[in-house]
Amino acid sequence: MSDAPVVRHARPDDLPRVAELARLHAEYERASPPATDLATRLNALLFDTSTLRLRCLVAESPDGEVVGYATCVPALSTWDGLEYLHMDCLFLVPGQRGLGLGALLMDAVTAEARTLGLTEIQWQTPTWNEGAIRFYDRLGARAQEKTRFTLTVER
Repeated sequence: MSDAPVVRHARPDDLPRVAELARLHAEYERASPPATDLATRLNALLFDTSTLRLRCLVAESPDGEVVGYATCVPALSTWDGLEYLHMDCLFLVPGQRGLGLGALLMDAVTAEARTLGLTEIQWQTPTWNEGAIRFYDRLGARAQEKTRFTLTVER
């Protein structure tokens, strides 16, 4: 046990908890729940692959409990002709927000971008999530107005 929270790369044994956090995250964002086999799917993307596509960072409270996560993946911008790091998720359980863990997760995501030689991180948050917007504003992030679409592709 430590006196300070820790952010680290996820390990295979973290994935059931990350899947639970993803379920809580989806519930918080009023979205459909993730797949019931999410931990297995994440394991395939993070550990059972020769080409690492997804990065997953977890935040541990001082007592060692995983209380948050961030995931990110390299993506491309046609307009810029550059690769950037897309942060797909950043979530902390209620009660762990406002304690500095979000900033630690963002620092870790920024470190991932540096490791990959990328100079920009992009992400989105719901327009109603005022707490997250204030947090990102404090970091110096710039908001861009867009509407996100999804399209299911039938197999």
